[in-house]
Amino acid sequence: MNQLTRDDLMGLEQYAAARDDFRTRVMEHKKNRIIQLGPNMTLHFEDALIMQYQIQEMLRAERIFEADGIQEELDTYNALIPDGHNWKATLMIEYSDPEERAQALKQLLGVEDRIWMQVAGFDKVFAIADEDLERATEEKTSSVHFLRFELSDDMIEAAKNNSAIGLGIDHPAYAHVMDPLPANYRDSLAADLG
Repeated sequence: MNQLTRDDLMGLEQYAAARDDFRTRVMEHKKNRIIQLGPNMTLHFEDALIMQYQIQEMLRAERIFEADGIQEELDTYNALIPDGHNWKATLMIEYSDPEERAQALKQLLGVEDRIWMQVAGFDKVFAIADEDLERATEEKTSSVHFLRFELSDDMIEAAKNNSAIGLGIDHPAYAHVMDPLPANYRDSLAADLG
């Protein structure tokens, strides 16, 4: 998939005028890209439209209008856009009670490496986690991880031809599977593949 450039972005004034409609469009799009996996984990599958929105919001919030600042945001968020051979997701580990969350993050050490996706008829593909920086320590995992699922050409072709896609977590402290994904998620993710 294409990386975003300055040409894909609106200036601050233009974005202010278009923001409500653009936000509505992005929120509708995200409905098919946020997958709850068990009671405490959510995967947010990223793409160019979602990252464009994130960049626009950062530019707006920080009042960034200089070329270097805009390029810095582009460089940061472009890394989260799938390239046609993979899916990229942000994993959110969510516990509302702080004490329960602290205990869970200790028990879930390494969970980011035990998340998989599977195109029907092929082996599971386990996530490559946190390529930008290490988020876990020896004692606990982080509540946010960035994941990449790298696919073979055959997997891509099968997914684009409506093969089922599954998703799961295979960790001793947290095991959940959604296989197959409902059609709305499957179709949205297949559109990332080129």
